[in-house]
Amino acid sequence: MFWSLRDGLGDSLVAAAPYGGPIALLREPLRRSPSTRPQLEIYSASGASIASFPWKSGPVVHLGWSVNDELLCVQEDGTVLIYDLFGSFKRHFSMGQEVVQSQVLEAKVFHSPYGTGVAIVTGSSRFTLATNIEDLKLRRLPEVPGLQGQPSCWAVLTQDRQTKVLVSSGPELYVLDNTSCTAVYPPGLSPQAGSIVHMSVSFSYKYLALFTETGRLWTGFSLPLQLPVCLLTFEPVYLSRCRRPRSQQPSVVLMWDRLLLVVGSSRFPLEDQSVLVGELDGVRIIGSISQELLQEVPLVCQDIFKIASMAPGALLLEAHREYEKSSQKADEYLREIKEQNVLGDAVRQCVEAAAHEYDPDTQKALMRAASFGKCFLTEFSPDQFVTTCRELRVLNAVRESSVGMPLTHTQFKQMTLQVLIDRLVYRQFYPLAIEVCRYLKIPDYQGVSRVLKHWASCKVQQKDLTDEAIARAVCAKVGDSPGVSYSDVAAKAYECGRPELAIKLLDFEARSGEQVPLLLKMKRSQLALSKAVESGDTDLVYTVVTYLKNEMNRGDFFMTLRNQPVALSLYRQFCKLQEPQTLKDLFNQDDDHQELGNFYVTSSYRDKRLEGRLAQLQSAVDEYNKAKNDFAAKATEEEMRLLRFQRKLDDEKGAGLLGLSLQATMEALMSLGLHKQAEQLYRDFRVPDKRYWWLKLTSLAEKEQWEELEKFSKSKKSPIGYLAFVEVCMKNNNRHEAKKYVSKVTPEQKVKAHLAVGDLEGAADAAIERRNESEMGAVLSRCSASDRLLMDKLNRARVATAKK
Repeated sequence: MFWSLRDGLGDSLVAAAPYGGPIALLREPLRRSPSTRPQLEIYSASGASIASFPWKSGPVVHLGWSVNDELLCVQEDGTVLIYDLFGSFKRHFSMGQEVVQSQVLEAKVFHSPYGTGVAIVTGSSRFTLATNIEDLKLRRLPEVPGLQGQPSCWAVLTQDRQTKVLVSSGPELYVLDNTSCTAVYPPGLSPQAGSIVHMSVSFSYKYLALFTETGRLWTGFSLPLQLPVCLLTFEPVYLSRCRRPRSQQPSVVLMWDRLLLVVGSSRFPLEDQSVLVGELDGVRIIGSISQELLQEVPLVCQDIFKIASMAPGALLLEAHREYEKSSQKADEYLREIKEQNVLGDAVRQCVEAAAHEYDPDTQKALMRAASFGKCFLTEFSPDQFVTTCRELRVLNAVRESSVGMPLTHTQFKQMTLQVLIDRLVYRQFYPLAIEVCRYLKIPDYQGVSRVLKHWASCKVQQKDLTDEAIARAVCAKVGDSPGVSYSDVAAKAYECGRPELAIKLLDFEARSGEQVPLLLKMKRSQLALSKAVESGDTDLVYTVVTYLKNEMNRGDFFMTLRNQPVALSLYRQFCKLQEPQTLKDLFNQDDDHQELGNFYVTSSYRDKRLEGRLAQLQSAVDEYNKAKNDFAAKATEEEMRLLRFQRKLDDEKGAGLLGLSLQATMEALMSLGLHKQAEQLYRDFRVPDKRYWWLKLTSLAEKEQWEELEKFSKSKKSPIGYLAFVEVCMKNNNRHEAKKYVSKVTPEQKVKAHLAVGDLEGAADAAIERRNESEMGAVLSRCSASDRLLMDKLNRARVATAKK
């Protein structure tokens, strides 16, 4: 151990985290003198100092570690203070107000399927339980009958997602749950055994050990209580469970002042006062000078290394040793293994035994023996061999005293590789964590990138470096690593009170969607808006604009948007659909008379009352005049005249014209037979002659007013020609009327007119007269077999035309 404890572990609170975790030490925890405060020290499992600081809070009753390697300090007043591995205070919570008066007599930190829990017993002999400190819900358990003051011993049991407390009150034993207090009687433990003074639960909470004042030891399953009894003659000061996961013989370890006893096995003298820490596959013995792991020797190691062993693995190991000596005995051992047909088993035994060994030289000897045996196997999967080699290299690296994580292979497999990397990262062994990730070829987003992200988050907390230096260092190290978000690192910098550093880091973030939310949180609205516009993401721009609208007064908001034309344009589109009045205010702010005029015109269509619509249009005319847009002003005035005209006709004739366009109004008037009024609109609004003639022609033909149509055609020369009359008449199925206008058609359109009315001879004569081959071809295409004479006539004309 690296530490130097002159006074040993006496008069100290000691807590060690499982899986080779850190050790917390608080000397003289109940000292109350303000001049000399207790010192809280945190060490790695190898005794290397991690943190040390004077304890300035209240008297501490118990220390414990969470599943996340956070240190929990339970005080007499029921307050639980939580520190990280480096001694930085994180948060605190209370175990209830009633605890403040009655004080905490004893506390325990335990691990359950829900997370890390805390259990306490108060001066009023009541138990309070919290099964998960991350989601704190306090449970006050029922009273224990006849219990006065502190119980002689108690333990927390967790099974099947249920947490209970086992309490000893004299010779009686009770199980407390949420609603009841139940007396239990361990089978085989007679009343003459006396009061239970010590109890211990196994690492898995499956087994329980009880020790009585008369020296009797009872071991069995924790729930329900069963199994036989074992006798002892001395009272231990510490009791723990020791069991290898696949062993059929769970053991109990008892410790006196300078003696350690494994029940049913051996006694071990201790050099100084020590602390026992239960592990998954053994017991850690922590002393002031050294730390040891007591565990059952794995069966495979026993088979290989016991004296005169004839196990396949032992023979293979011996064969390899003789091979290295260039001895022919190697061949004899190999022959013996092959004759028994157990060479594959021998290789597997050597690999498995190497995984359980701590000494690198022994590991190498076993793995070389396994490699030697593999050479003589034709069908043997190398996966186990390769995996074990890699795992041993990782385990040897973390077992180094500079790292201080003495994990066994069994603990490593239970912990999983991801948790091991998390612990290395949490302890800031970043180079080692990165090397492990690369060596084991873990995907970047699960390995190297995750390590770099944590490193960068710690880097921004260094107060001795400038913002520029930190930003350059983070960019150089992280680069474009997948899975590392600069915005997350920048958020950490902002939380640490370094906003300028956060902005510099955000410049390296490629995704604008990650930059903008943090900039808004930092109150850098202008920069956030610029980043959103640069991204080209309209949804992101709308998000920033909405935030600015809610945070700024209207004048400043409009002035901000004026500096960002893209954002202003998007906001105008939004207002057109959602907030028309805001759009009007925006145009007023900018003195944009043209857009104000457009706004009034658009608004007029939403007004159901004519007076309101006319008022809106008049406002539009005023704005167009201010904008010097004479065309728009005149068009709007004509719209107002049309509305008044429509309203007048609606009142007089009930025509229902209000809101129609000029052309639709004229069509409606003609369909109602109000030709004079339609003609009035034609003159007043200077409707083009061609449009008016088309409207009237169509209207008269649809109403089959053929006499009126003929009079209309003779009123003056048609601006649309007379082919239109022919086509409209034919469209309305009146060939007779259509023929009246064929003669008026111009020579260029004669053929089309004759064809329209089905007069092939007339069309042929017109085409021949004009000597137009394309027109002759058009007539020929319409001829049938019965028109042979006409076809000959046209063909002769085409030939004659071609000769000329």
